[in-house]
Amino acid sequence: MRERRTADSSSSAADPSEGMGTLRLKREIGLISAVSLIAGTMIGSGIFMSPEWVLYHMGSPAGSLIIWAACGLLVMFGALSYAELGTIIKESGGDYIYILRNFGSLPAFLFAYTSIIVVRPASVAGVSLSFAEYAVAPFYQGCSTPQVVIKCTAASCILFLTIVNCLNVRLATAIMNIFTAAKLLVLLVIVIGGVVLLINGHTQSFQDTFQNTTARIGPIGVAFYQGLWSYDGWNNLNFVTEELRKPEVNLPRAVMIAIPLVTCLYLLVNVSYFAALTPAELLSSGAVAISWGNKVLGNWVWVISLSVALSSFGSANGTFFSGGRVCYIASREGHMPDILSMAHVRCLTPSPALIFTSAMALIMIIPGNFSSLVNFFSFTAWLFYGTTIAGLLYLKIKKPELPRSYKVPIIIPIIVLIASVYLVLAPIIDQPQIESLYVILFILSGIIVYFPLVHYKRHPQFLQRVTLHLQLLLEVAPTAKNTN
Repeated sequence: MRERRTADSSSSAADPSEGMGTLRLKREIGLISAVSLIAGTMIGSGIFMSPEWVLYHMGSPAGSLIIWAACGLLVMFGALSYAELGTIIKESGGDYIYILRNFGSLPAFLFAYTSIIVVRPASVAGVSLSFAEYAVAPFYQGCSTPQVVIKCTAASCILFLTIVNCLNVRLATAIMNIFTAAKLLVLLVIVIGGVVLLINGHTQSFQDTFQNTTARIGPIGVAFYQGLWSYDGWNNLNFVTEELRKPEVNLPRAVMIAIPLVTCLYLLVNVSYFAALTPAELLSSGAVAISWGNKVLGNWVWVISLSVALSSFGSANGTFFSGGRVCYIASREGHMPDILSMAHVRCLTPSPALIFTSAMALIMIIPGNFSSLVNFFSFTAWLFYGTTIAGLLYLKIKKPELPRSYKVPIIIPIIVLIASVYLVLAPIIDQPQIESLYVILFILSGIIVYFPLVHYKRHPQFLQRVTLHLQLLLEVAPTAKNTN
């Protein structure tokens, strides 16, 4: 770990006049790839699984649809707010870099510590396991799939994505574009199937549609969490701002295309589910999309299983692509070992950070079940989202003179901040659990790591020698910021 580099020091360190070329990550992401990164990461296995749990907590089809619409509106407001931040602070790193620039080193380190060690690797591992379950299911029809097969398939998925993302950014984004197009096509099939059912009079789920709707804040908050899981990835583009072409234009434009598109599709897909299944059938379904396929597609239900696997794979690619950048930027700012801030000298990809994220994700696969860990850490996401949005409000009020190519009305970040506070506090107040305390203690344990290793820079002497050996082995070199 080292002192944070400024833009000037980074540039001078790689000044061509001093005999060195400036090594930067290329701006390879255009508008189509930007939309694919957002939409492709959002559309994972969630829309095929979460509707059951949103309905369970809300109690009625109408309440469920309201939650899905509200989740879409909330992430749209959040993404628009992040788009303004991305045009003010034109650096990669998303929440991490925004918290660092607005609130200082310690809060940013706590975010990086939580995200890099647990949240991002667990997300990659979880989505990879979802891919593995659906990918191998056709080979084990009529019996349960051995856990070792699922875990080995998930590990293979992670290793494949590591190789792809380390080799070439264009290859990774091309895979994202292809899989996003495939996912949109599958969702359209479900939507069209629902339209046909509605035309044929399958409207029983929409009679007394508000009956049994809950009004308790706790279940509504949990329903929001279940819905928002399917929208996760809405802020991924902010993690790769330095690799985005014309970020001042393409960042807000990609948000305005991708999120309304996904929200409309999610609402129409849920309507299709309710057209094919009664609320009771939907609640008893282990996988809503498969139950829908059995009723509507018959012998072609395997198309849905394949689609869930492909959706999970595409989402894992997007999560991995952006997650590695958090590690890379945190290292560049002195919050992680030096080697993680370097890029491959020929491929120009942050391969050490990607390899580290891959290793952590592979470790997450080993336990039998870590889903509860991910669930308990999910409220921390909105804790950090709220902190990031508070930073935008600070910049709007205290530094309105800062140049920005895009602005949102101040009421939008205020709404997102209020929603963030609600989503953090409502489940804890309604049903407090000791695990939430453990999560908070884990985040605060980052302070114990921060002061000796980052603030006072007390790190082992052998670390520099290890860094040099790894640098030679991986063929990587320090990079400069690409904010021009």
